Amino acid sequence: MKKLISEQLVDYLERRGVEHVFGLCGHTVIAMLDPLKDAKLKFISVRHEQLAAHAADAYARLTKKASVVLCHLGPGLTNAATGVANASLDSIPMVVIAGDVPSYYYGKHPHQEVNMHADGAQYEIYRPFVKRAWRIDKPEQFPEILDKAFRLAESGRPGPVLISVPMDMFSRELDTSHFERTYHDNPVTIRPALSKEAAQAYAKMLIEAKNPVIHVGGQVLISQASEELKALVEFLEIPVSRTLMGQGALSDLHPLNVGVTGFWGCDFVHDITRNADVIFGVGTRFAEADSSSWYNDVTFNAEKTKFIQVDLEPAEIGRNYPVALGAVADPKQALKAILEAAKELKPEGIQRPELKKAIAENKAAFKASNVEISNDGRFPMTPQRILKDVREVFPEDGIIATDVGWNKNGVSQQFDITQPDTILHPGGLATMGFGPAAVLGAKLAAPDKKVITLVGDGGFGANPSVLATAVEYNIPVVWVIMNNNAFGTIAGLEASHYNHTFGTVFRKPDGSSYSVNWAEIAVGYGVKSSRISSADEFKAVFKEALESNEPYLIDVPMENIPVPTDGIWNINDIYSPKDNVAEGKLIGGQAARSKHVATE
Repeated sequence: MKKLISEQLVDYLERRGVEHVFGLCGHTVIAMLDPLKDAKLKFISVRHEQLAAHAADAYARLTKKASVVLCHLGPGLTNAATGVANASLDSIPMVVIAGDVPSYYYGKHPHQEVNMHADGAQYEIYRPFVKRAWRIDKPEQFPEILDKAFRLAESGRPGPVLISVPMDMFSRELDTSHFERTYHDNPVTIRPALSKEAAQAYAKMLIEAKNPVIHVGGQVLISQASEELKALVEFLEIPVSRTLMGQGALSDLHPLNVGVTGFWGCDFVHDITRNADVIFGVGTRFAEADSSSWYNDVTFNAEKTKFIQVDLEPAEIGRNYPVALGAVADPKQALKAILEAAKELKPEGIQRPELKKAIAENKAAFKASNVEISNDGRFPMTPQRILKDVREVFPEDGIIATDVGWNKNGVSQQFDITQPDTILHPGGLATMGFGPAAVLGAKLAAPDKKVITLVGDGGFGANPSVLATAVEYNIPVVWVIMNNNAFGTIAGLEASHYNHTFGTVFRKPDGSSYSVNWAEIAVGYGVKSSRISSADEFKAVFKEALESNEPYLIDVPMENIPVPTDGIWNINDIYSPKDNVAEGKLIGGQAARSKHVATE
């Protein structure tokens, strides 16, 4: 029996358990919209393709399965590129199905084709940031490529893949026998585990270390390894440091969680990590922001620390620090195996009461240092006051999507996340505009949870049409706009080096401050909203928004206060060169580090 490929594709997605497809119309995908109209799965139409990719990104983070984006060729493909690249750098599984020019018009410059360097090759625009890019050249290829695409997106280090589909292929008929293979292909790929011998080697190094540290990244969350991490940490009482993307892997309130490292890290955290004799990196790349631009003896010290690593991606093992042990394995299975080995080697476990006391005292001191500014009644509000009020009202199992700036950096440093998958950060690409769209996908993936975004006015202004999608599909999320009339983080960075904020602060031609009234904009979209007029007003309005069970926007005027940090970021030394720094390296060891910190 023959059926249209578009119809068989929708059937395939439904059989894989896909419940939502995110995308935007275009003439190359109309043939797909027709069967989607009556499908069991739901097509979520947005007003810009980047929003579709961000929403799909968040959806996949929570479902742990590849999300699906449907987009048009040319500008549709390029508009979605930023969101797809964001998913790629954060290791999020995604299948992008993109319409393309008719297969018989390659190279003739049909409408919206991009072919400057090769005919029929615009799908290669995605090659630098997807795991694989396919083009359907024959209808019979479709079933096999679909299976390959989903398997590749979800296995190994997860990430996006692209299937470019000439528009005529959607409209061709294909015998259903070609899709028969998809009924027999098991979609689950078993991830690699540690051998017993390898697990014993890891356990032995951790047990024998005098000052071990476990440094966790986002892959712990992707692999759903939080319980295994907690069990190992508590058995050997090893302190845990984390990356931005690792937030939530272990409760920020856990007595062995010391906090975020790198540029947004604090001295106490770095005292522990740079003085470790063994650091166990689990699902992390030891990236620049988390490693203080790899300056030695700031966050980490490769001269006196032995690094051991477990990661799903072979290329990450030993990328930035040489390793004494490295293994390609699933963090969940690896942590479980290492704990079993540790219990055999040291059945009584290890207790470090003095370390736990020091961690508790440091956390208490850090919180105490923020009490005054967190309770400050000034208006515009302090970002610390906003975070305090949100934390007092927002449920611990609620989901927060951040964006770029104070809302991400401050949350990572100062906002306690206690449950896995309740904080969604745009990490590797750090995309402005992620949060406002991510909440749509998050809410669709977790309809019973409260879902909000904390986002700057710059980030929200990048694409406010998310409001339309929320109204059209009745997605009850809350946007909290931390409005400082600026691209605040960059404004602070520029001011610290050049003593001005040109190009970063929003102003009218006469030089006066310019602020969009986002509450009024929201009303135009049909979204309930409020613009805060005093610090004491915010908490009650936020509570009302959460309880409204409808899309709600809160515009919160906020003072632009830099996030405090003891870490180092090389860009500061590029803008303001220091005599004890040369090409990203500190000269002179500990004394040089102290001099560098003192001059920040």
